[in-house]
Amino acid sequence: MTEILDISHVRLGERPLVVCDVDDVVLHFAAPFQDFLRGEGHELLPRSFRLTGNIVSIETQIALEHADVRRLIETFFEAQETWQMPFELAVQTLTSLSDDADVVFLTAMPPRYRDQRRRLLDRLELPFPLIASEEPKGPIMRRLHAERALPSVFIDDMAHNLHSVRDHLPHSLLLHMMPDSALHLLAPKPEGVTRATDWAHAAELIRTHIGSKT
Repeated sequence: MTEILDISHVRLGERPLVVCDVDDVVLHFAAPFQDFLRGEGHELLPRSFRLTGNIVSIETQIALEHADVRRLIETFFEAQETWQMPFELAVQTLTSLSDDADVVFLTAMPPRYRDQRRRLLDRLELPFPLIASEEPKGPIMRRLHAERALPSVFIDDMAHNLHSVRDHLPHSLLLHMMPDSALHLLAPKPEGVTRATDWAHAAELIRTHIGSKT
């Protein structure tokens, strides 16, 4: 039987809701992950928007199998506190938005690495509730916002996550944010979604949607 994701630690007020992805939206992932790979004797060749098949041995140029790629990702998540840093203005923008809205992090990662991410976010003075799950994000967003007649915002770098939320909460403002990396240039582009070029731009779009003037 599938275990239901526990989100009871997220307590929302009568305010708009801003739900934000973490990797490559708030914290750099692609760039430090490539540095990490080189330290392990591998490199990422951006030939398509996927990791399996594109991570190769530096020595042999042979692509790693899926299980080895998964192991490297999990090792990186284990050591994320050493590698990952926030994007410019991410901390300031989310802190400012929290004056007018409830901010929640929804990160696509195995839940067993939640504690490492929680420590990292706290160290960066991003104390907002954190949900770590590999489940589709649309149903989670729907559970969070439920039937509340308040504005909601969802920010992510992945098209399938944005489409999932659109399918489950169609009135949300969907913002596509991604780093300017060779890998992300190959990513599928979400349809019917607003592109935020950086955190300053995202702040403008979010404040317009939630009706905040600060």
